[in-house]
Amino acid sequence: MTSEGGPFTVLDVGGTTLRIGAYDPATGVLSRVRRMPVEGMHRDPGAPVPVLQRRVVDQIVREVGAHTGGHAPRALGVAFAGPITAGGLVLAAPTVWGRRGDPLPLGDLLTERTGAPAVVVNDLTAAAWRYAATEPGDFCLLTVSSGIGNKVFRGGDVLVDADGHGGELGHWVCDVSPDAPPCDCGGRGHLGAIASGRGVLAATRRAAAADPAGFGRSRLAALCGGRAGDIDNRATARAVREGDAFATKVLRGTLTHLAQAISAVFTSIGVCRFILMGGFALAVGEPYRRLLVGELTRLGCFGLDAGQVDAMVSLGVADDDHGLIGAGRLLADRTPVPSSQGAP
Repeated sequence: MTSEGGPFTVLDVGGTTLRIGAYDPATGVLSRVRRMPVEGMHRDPGAPVPVLQRRVVDQIVREVGAHTGGHAPRALGVAFAGPITAGGLVLAAPTVWGRRGDPLPLGDLLTERTGAPAVVVNDLTAAAWRYAATEPGDFCLLTVSSGIGNKVFRGGDVLVDADGHGGELGHWVCDVSPDAPPCDCGGRGHLGAIASGRGVLAATRRAAAADPAGFGRSRLAALCGGRAGDIDNRATARAVREGDAFATKVLRGTLTHLAQAISAVFTSIGVCRFILMGGFALAVGEPYRRLLVGELTRLGCFGLDAGQVDAMVSLGVADDDHGLIGAGRLLADRTPVPSSQGAP
């Protein structure tokens, strides 16, 4: 069953979870979503990279077949956690198979094995396509979760070069001191090591150890049973939402570097819309947005007043469908309309 007018099959492959669903380009509706663990390093951390690559490809092909009843899908869109070239070559996937290994031609492999045209893009690139359907102009999508990433959507497409470069604000070096926090990539002082959910967690634990009395009086301490070692991001996010001064002060300190990065993007290319997504930012919610706007206003965005800075930053949709919906909208943009569905 290969219906030219049928839905697209879309996947979002992350470090721990694979999501698959059907996207109807005529209605924009996502349906039949299923989630399962990714058969990568999260399940078998000791396996060699080539073995994990093969397992992940096999899993995708198997799940596509199950999703479509063994028939070739109309088209396949894959949002994947890693840098991807324009041709669908996965250059690295540290959260999926760890060490770099050889580049994986995922797009070509999936096209060959499923019998359907496959488009493979970075997961945040896909997420940007979700918002491209509703944003009236250019924007920058920022994700703040275990790491930090960004993608700029301008002139009808995501600003990434053919080799996958672009949208890696999380690896901007903003602290050059020798004892700067380590990044998951092996570097030090990267924005993601400081302002991501993991970075905030580390900073909060350091602050609790440095000021045990202040921590002991905080709402955060009450949420953690008074034990600094039990601080986690869920408790930190809740404490900030509830107005805890201790947790809020720590978070504000990490946001200074993120505000500097946003200001640099704004002043260098003139993007005036920044959309926040990611598990940690959305868990804190509106207080996170307000704190970030406060730092942006304090640092200054050249040519903008406080009201304009406030309007520049918004929260994204609080769900985990960004990659699926975005992959579907990207396919809709790149797939020719069948002649039977053309202009009347």
